[in-house]
Amino acid sequence: MMTQYKNLTFPAIFSKTVAKFGSSNAMALVGQEPLTYNELDTNIKALIAFYEKLGIQAGDKIAILSTNMPNWGIAYYATTFMGAVVVPILPDFTVFEVENILQHSEAKAILVSKGLTSKLDTINIDSLQFTIGIENFELINQTESSAQFDLSAQAEKSYKVCEDDMAAIIYTSGTTGSSKGVMLSHKNICSNATSARKLHPIDERDRFLSILPLSHTYENTLGFVIPMLAGSCIYYLGKTPVPSLLISALKDVKPTIMFSVPLIIEKIYRSKILPSINSKAITRNLYKIPFFRKKLNAIAGKKLMETFGGELTFFGIGGAKLNDQVELFLREAKFPYAIGYGLTESSPLLAGIGVNHTKYRSTGPALQGVELKINNPDPQTQIGEVWAKGDNVMMGYYKDHEKTKEVLTEDGWFKTGDLARMDKNNYLYIESRLKNMIVGASGENIYPEAIESLINNFKHVVESVVVEQKGKLVAMVYFNYEELEQQYKHLKREVEDYVDQQVDELLEELQIYVNSRVNKFSQLQLVIAQVDPFQKTATHKIKRFLYY
Repeated sequence: MMTQYKNLTFPAIFSKTVAKFGSSNAMALVGQEPLTYNELDTNIKALIAFYEKLGIQAGDKIAILSTNMPNWGIAYYATTFMGAVVVPILPDFTVFEVENILQHSEAKAILVSKGLTSKLDTINIDSLQFTIGIENFELINQTESSAQFDLSAQAEKSYKVCEDDMAAIIYTSGTTGSSKGVMLSHKNICSNATSARKLHPIDERDRFLSILPLSHTYENTLGFVIPMLAGSCIYYLGKTPVPSLLISALKDVKPTIMFSVPLIIEKIYRSKILPSINSKAITRNLYKIPFFRKKLNAIAGKKLMETFGGELTFFGIGGAKLNDQVELFLREAKFPYAIGYGLTESSPLLAGIGVNHTKYRSTGPALQGVELKINNPDPQTQIGEVWAKGDNVMMGYYKDHEKTKEVLTEDGWFKTGDLARMDKNNYLYIESRLKNMIVGASGENIYPEAIESLINNFKHVVESVVVEQKGKLVAMVYFNYEELEQQYKHLKREVEDYVDQQVDELLEELQIYVNSRVNKFSQLQLVIAQVDPFQKTATHKIKRFLYY
C-alpha cells in the first residue's frame, strides 16, 4: 500500500516513515548493526539541536564533503528538516572545485569525513564558520564555539518547511566543463522519489546496497530517498567500491535493489563473462551463433545473479549510456536490469520502466507526473532535443539568471540538451548530447556516441572518444594494454615492442571495421591510440571537453 503525501517536504514524508516503520532497519555500514528509523530520528533531532547552538538558521547553506555513511544521511535530513540548504560535494572534486563551491554557495558550515579533511587545509572562505567531523559531529579546529553534539538533545525551535523551499544546491560534475549550482526544492526531489518508487515494488524488507556517491542526485533520490519512503534499509561500503570489497559486501548484504553506472556492469562483462566464453575455442565459436549465444548468456546470468548475492530484484543503470552488447547480454541473461534517464536539473529521473517491461536500447517512457516531448525533430530521423516539464524540474541555477533563462522556457519546459527519438509507445531512445553532435561538411548530423558504441565493441578496446579536428572525424581509442601484454608474455624479447606493433595493427583494423558499418559522412579519417584512460566525472562519463 503506497502512502499518499499531502505535503512533499523531507520532514513531512520522514515523519510518516517513522510512524509506520520506526522499528525497521534504516541505514548501516556493511558488517555493522543498522540504525532503525527511530534511532535515525533521534540522531537527526540531536544534530538540529547542535546546529542551533552554532547559530545555524533556516536558509543557511550547509556543505557535506564525505564518503557514504549513515551520518551523511543524518546530516542531509537535519539540514533540510530545519529549512537550511544542503550543498553536497562530490568526494572526487579537486581542492580548486571544492573551494569554488564553498565560495559560490556561501556555505556557513561543512561536514567532512576523515579522509577528505586535507582538501580543506588551504581553503579560507569568509562565510565558512564551522568545520564538523561527520563521523562524530565534533567541531574541528574551532576556537569560537564550545558547542558539542549531544544525542539526547532536542531542538528548541520548531520549523515550518514548505514544498517550494530550496532543499539543495547540487554542483554538477559537468562533462562539458565548469559546474553550475542546480537549485532543487523539497517538492522537486520528493515528487521525483514518490513517482520513481512506482516503477518497482519496494517495502521494508528490501535491502539497498549503495555504491555511488550520495552527493550525486541519481544515488541521492533513487538510492537514498526512495528507500526512506518505503522503510527499507540501505547499506554503505564506507570505502571506494573496489571489486574485492564489493564482492564481499554483495555476499554479506544480499541486496535486493542496487543502482549503478554502466561502467561497473561493463567491467564485469569484459573481465569475467567474455574471458570465460573466449577461453575455449568451442564456446568462442558457439557464441557467434544467436541460438547458442542466448544459452551461454543464460548460464552466465545465473552465475552473475549468485555473485550479486542471489536476491536481486532490481538493478538500475543510469548516469551514462550502457554499451549495446552488454545490454544484450543482460537481457539474454535474464538479469533484472532497468535503464533510467535523467539529469541533475530534473531531480534526476525523467524516464524509466520496471524490469519486466524494458526495451532494448530504450530508457522507457516518461515517469508519472513528467511530460516529455521531442522538440523540433529531424523530419527524416525523428531525432530532436528532449524537453521536459514536471514538479521535478529545478528552480534554476544558483546566482545565474542568464544560464537559467537559456534552459527554462517561459512556459516551464526544461531543455535537456539531449537528442533522442520516441517510438509509438512513447519509449525514449537517447542518441547523443546536443553539444556532442558534429555537423558534417554537407550539414549532416553525426552522433559521436553511435560511432563510439561500435568502437567499444571491438576487441581489446576499453573506451573511446570521437571528435572533429580540422574538419576530420578522429577517434581516440584506449586499449586494454594488460590484455595485450598477456598475449606476448611467453616471448623472451621486449613485450612492449610487440604491444606497440599490435596496437598499430589494431588501429588500422578498427578503422576498416567501423567504416564498413557507418554511413559515408560518419567515416573515421583518423584513429589514434590514447595512452592513459580518459578522465571521468563521478558517474564515469568521459570529460569530453578535455579532448576537443
